[in-house]
Amino acid sequence: MSFYARTLLILFFAFASLKSDAQEDKRIDSFKLAATNSPTIEGRIQALDILSRMLMNINLEEAEKYGKQLISVAEESRNRKLMIKAYLSNGLRCSYLASRKEFTDRSIEYYKKALDIAVKNEYQDKIAVAYMRLSSVYLTVFDKDNALKYASQAFSIITNVDDDSLKAESYKTYGNVYLARKEKKLALQSFLNALRIAEDSKNNALMKDCYLSLSAFYSDIEDYDKAIDYYMLAFKKLDLLTESNVPYQRTIYLTNIGNLYAAKKSTDIAIDYYNRSIAMADSFKLTNLAVPGYFGLFNQYLQLDQSEKALAYFNSEAGTNLKNYLNKLGFSGVIDQAYAVIYTGLNKYDSAKKYFEKAEPFFEHGASEVQRMNFYAMRAQYYQQTGDYNKAIELYLKVKSFADAKGMLEQIQLCAKHLDSLYVKTGNYQLASQYNSIYYKYKDSSETINKEKELAQVEAADVQQRLQKEEKKREEQEIRNHNIQYMAITIGIALLFVILVFMGIFKVSVNTIKILGFFAFIMFFEFIILIADNKIHHLTHGEPWKVLAIKIILIAMLLPLHHWLEHKVIHYLTSHNKLTAAGSRIRKILGRNKSAEI
Repeated sequence: MSFYARTLLILFFAFASLKSDAQEDKRIDSFKLAATNSPTIEGRIQALDILSRMLMNINLEEAEKYGKQLISVAEESRNRKLMIKAYLSNGLRCSYLASRKEFTDRSIEYYKKALDIAVKNEYQDKIAVAYMRLSSVYLTVFDKDNALKYASQAFSIITNVDDDSLKAESYKTYGNVYLARKEKKLALQSFLNALRIAEDSKNNALMKDCYLSLSAFYSDIEDYDKAIDYYMLAFKKLDLLTESNVPYQRTIYLTNIGNLYAAKKSTDIAIDYYNRSIAMADSFKLTNLAVPGYFGLFNQYLQLDQSEKALAYFNSEAGTNLKNYLNKLGFSGVIDQAYAVIYTGLNKYDSAKKYFEKAEPFFEHGASEVQRMNFYAMRAQYYQQTGDYNKAIELYLKVKSFADAKGMLEQIQLCAKHLDSLYVKTGNYQLASQYNSIYYKYKDSSETINKEKELAQVEAADVQQRLQKEEKKREEQEIRNHNIQYMAITIGIALLFVILVFMGIFKVSVNTIKILGFFAFIMFFEFIILIADNKIHHLTHGEPWKVLAIKIILIAMLLPLHHWLEHKVIHYLTSHNKLTAAGSRIRKILGRNKSAEI
């Protein structure tokens, strides 16, 4: 049953990763109104963009309608940037359902149309965005070569574009490609470069996305504690964002943290996070928002080989909501597949066969290659359990063929193991021996990969320590530079006051002394406030009301002192003749010294 659970999880998480902003049912009517009544083309385009993507998780037919309307409005405007935006939006919208081949193909088609318009009009930033989107969608179908090609093209353009957000996105895109290609060190460096740019630009939304990428990296190398650490950092960043969909994102994030605990085999904690996610969705009265949590709980039962609990849950109210959701999006085949898997686990083979047959048309004609491969693997396991070894062999060979093409080593190893056993049972010992050799070959490769994962963990720690040292050096250098500047300002102010005193010694006009005195005291007191500012922000942790309160008290003390001291000093320098007399004596002394030398 573990093989079922693993492959079904891949399928279900593809749906659970849909954008959370699609749950905002209350906003749909307002966007529909704006799409019709907005006084500007830009306003209509913006409303249609958001509306069509929101509806992808609620009503596919309406999503299609508004997506096409978005393109029509943009095309009629003849504004090339709006046309690019419309095609990019539709590409993104279709990518939400990348588990269906139809939508993956359409996503690529829309992105290429946007790219074509951007290239013809030499919009470098838009070209780069289209390349990055294409790279991401090709990764969903395991086309790593095209993904790398488009990531490289995007990066070559972005290096000449002054846009920190695009640069960070480009590094993230590269990181995702390197991670898929098992180039762990390059992936980590790319993600950390993206994070550095986000931190330098103080962009909280971008930092959040970078934390999510780093979480995915550590999850891939099975360092789940660090993966959870970074996801928690992303979760906390939501508190600093003001977008209206932030409360809904928290619900999705709770589910994804549960997924990480599930991967860590911390079942109780994972279930707790799924229940918290569902409870939060219920508080918003948005059934669709609870769907990822439903998936998480359902998959836990499958992972733990608890088919009876899985069946009870799938037939419960929560399971009914889950099935309604899948039906709305045209994934009825997935429901049949889930029942087939459950009944196979319960050894109810007649029921399992019926549901596999019902699901078959969907996976043969509507699903992506990855989902079709998973379906074949589940059905092969069913035939293996029922004793139809030839059918099982036929399906495992299909799975292995796809896994070979995509370089999926774990799946190749599992297929070889099953084929070895099946050929022994059918009496074909030559082929059994062949697949036994393949199994051990890939088992050795898997062990090598596991060692590489351990090495990647060590390298990741080393890279992070190195970057932390570099960051510390950068901070120390910054402190040194600031100290030098403080010293220079201090010397400058001191020299200014020395010059001011000498103006009182020698005969200088009263207005000149007043002007210089005004600027000298302004610099002196502003310097005091500058020094106090850093201390205030440190003590108050930047809380606005505390900063304001302390500054009011400080200025209330310094301002009267400033005016009193400036008045007294300037008055002394300009109205008393003591310094002028002292100046005369200094001039006489200097005159005598010169005479003596002659």
